Amino acid sequence: MALTARLNLRQAQSMTMTPQLLQSIRLLQFTHAELEQFIEDQIERNPLLERPQETAEPQDGGGEAQGLPQSAAGMADRLDASLENVFPDDPGRSEPDGHRVRGGPMPGLPSMGVPDGDWPIEDFAAGKPTLRDHVMAQAALAFREPAKAAIAAELADRLDERGYLEADLDALAERLGTSAESVSDVLSALQGFEPAGIFARDLAECLALQCARRDRLDPAMRMLLDNLDLLARRDFRALSRLCGVDQADLVDMLAEIRTLDPRPGLAYDTAPVQAVVHDVEVRAGADGAWQVELNRDALPRVLVDRDYYATVTAGALNGEEKSFMTQCLQDAHWLERSLDQRANTILKVAAEIVRRQDGFLVSGVSGLRPLTMKAVAEEIAMHESTVSRVVANKYMLTPRGIFELRFFFTGAIGGTEGEGGDHSAESVRQRIRALIDAEPPEKILSDDALVGLLRGEGVDIARRTVAKYRESMNIASSVQRRREKRARALIGA
Repeated sequence: MALTARLNLRQAQSMTMTPQLLQSIRLLQFTHAELEQFIEDQIERNPLLERPQETAEPQDGGGEAQGLPQSAAGMADRLDASLENVFPDDPGRSEPDGHRVRGGPMPGLPSMGVPDGDWPIEDFAAGKPTLRDHVMAQAALAFREPAKAAIAAELADRLDERGYLEADLDALAERLGTSAESVSDVLSALQGFEPAGIFARDLAECLALQCARRDRLDPAMRMLLDNLDLLARRDFRALSRLCGVDQADLVDMLAEIRTLDPRPGLAYDTAPVQAVVHDVEVRAGADGAWQVELNRDALPRVLVDRDYYATVTAGALNGEEKSFMTQCLQDAHWLERSLDQRANTILKVAAEIVRRQDGFLVSGVSGLRPLTMKAVAEEIAMHESTVSRVVANKYMLTPRGIFELRFFFTGAIGGTEGEGGDHSAESVRQRIRALIDAEPPEKILSDDALVGLLRGEGVDIARRTVAKYRESMNIASSVQRRREKRARALIGA
């Protein structure tokens, strides 16, 4: 068969993802902070985008904007009179500029040439010291020798956020060119610094340092701290035998351990706390229905400066400049439409969630119903992946608190025969917790007993599911709970 070259024409269809479509998909799953950062980047790159000017709310009675001082000339013009006639006792005199006090956001401070409302607050507020700063301030007084001060600084650099030391002392001594004994001596001194428990290498040593500071590190307490694995299993009988104390003394020791701080370094954590900004707000309406609204503070605001575009393009521009301005206008229009579409999509999904989870808003977690993203997507005529992106890292403010939108999507647990429909997995989990919290010390509920009680309430659930839910809530087994509650009952008696 001879090989020949031919030219064929074929027609086919395929789906392609344009860069703008990919960006629109990303906008859906952005958090509030990520979206604000993205918009700031777009404003920096696009000269046609700008933030809307914030206008102050007028005072009641048509006065000037609240919080803004009125000049003497402005007040005289508005009242059609001189200031001396309006305020005879204060004709508008002021102190020299060097001693004038502005009535702005920081009353009582001289102006220093700073416009009202532009006070650099970071110049007045002191930053919170870090754990290392706190340690080095104490080390400056404790170590006068440069060699020991250098070892202390090296050890302080190896503290984690909990205040624990993560370092190999032998390797550290070799790197610093000193002996392991010198490093150990400095470490012993550092372990006496505040807060108590820092520079420990594990949890047992951290608790031991705090007990020693309270003069409570006796042999029994030392034995208890050396066997924290038994304490985690609530094996109080073995602990009593090892420590040589009765159960009443053991419970007293446990109560003292609970007052200790297992992570003392977190008190100096300087990481900024990210406040949760809700995207949707739900409130009860006057007619008894739930009103779903977008949070205006979480909605990004951008404006397209079309006047600036018209002014620039009316001038003499070359082809490259015209192309740039045209592309900027298209990008600005796309961003404007994408943000509007994002807000409408979030509102649609949130409204459908509220409609289906009305029982939760009325009666709490017990009223949660099983809900899937597929069901919501079919109801609002969207793809399931779109709903998944919308509910990611979005929050809803309800009369019962702030919840992530994903919270309202829970699996289904079947009901027993003749007992209604399915039950939400989250409501079943909370019911298990409530039953365990209410159990008396003399009648601890096993997983089988919990299954029986739940089936009596119409929940068809297996024992392994109960055990899985109990472990996910960090609740001990019935054997461990029996030991702990009997010990508590004994000390209470």
